[in-house]
Amino acid sequence: MSHPLDNIFWNCLSGPQAHFAQGVGDARRYAKGFSPILGFAQAEKPNFTALAPYCDSGEQFYCSGWTGEMPDGWRLKAETTMFRMVWDGIMPDEVQNFSPCALDASHAQQAMALAVLTNPGPFGLRTLELGDYLGCFEGERLIAMAGERTNADIYREVSGVCTHPDFQGKGLAKRLMHTVIRRQLLRNEVPFLHVMCHNTAAHELYLRMGFRDYCKTAVRVVERG
Repeated sequence: MSHPLDNIFWNCLSGPQAHFAQGVGDARRYAKGFSPILGFAQAEKPNFTALAPYCDSGEQFYCSGWTGEMPDGWRLKAETTMFRMVWDGIMPDEVQNFSPCALDASHAQQAMALAVLTNPGPFGLRTLELGDYLGCFEGERLIAMAGERTNADIYREVSGVCTHPDFQGKGLAKRLMHTVIRRQLLRNEVPFLHVMCHNTAAHELYLRMGFRDYCKTAVRVVERG
């Protein structure tokens, strides 16, 4: 029996977050406005033909676990590898003197702008609806955030972790992550996350925090022709 994390995007899009998905059969995508991610029942043999009617020409998506030939009507825009990491630490202490704001639809434009600036991974205007997102503000300005994206079974992803360049080095992202992780553990969920293999600084930080590598997987950005 496969582990939920082995094909997390499919397990999410066909399971707990199916109401956010479009597609039929063995191919799904997040609906427009959410994070542009694809999921396939067989990640190594993705059924792009089934998904094509739900994707517009020029749309770009992330998919993982597949390195085969590009199908007709699709273009490969980028290819790299990432670590999928799962929590293996103890319960983080409650962060003292730290009161982040719960983000909602009213913060979507600011969250999207911060994600575009810092590139924490696939993000959309409606991504905040996928889980709990927390943010730090300087006045009315969103300067850091972290939250939850995919989930399947007991596994809940920590995602969207980013800090505006003007406010980096203050530990905001780490405190936000500890707050999110603590909430997940109190709900008896197991945190996990993704980090690009070339981002060695972030990977080492997550190892020190209490995550361990679950697997290393291919990740591609593909575009509908």
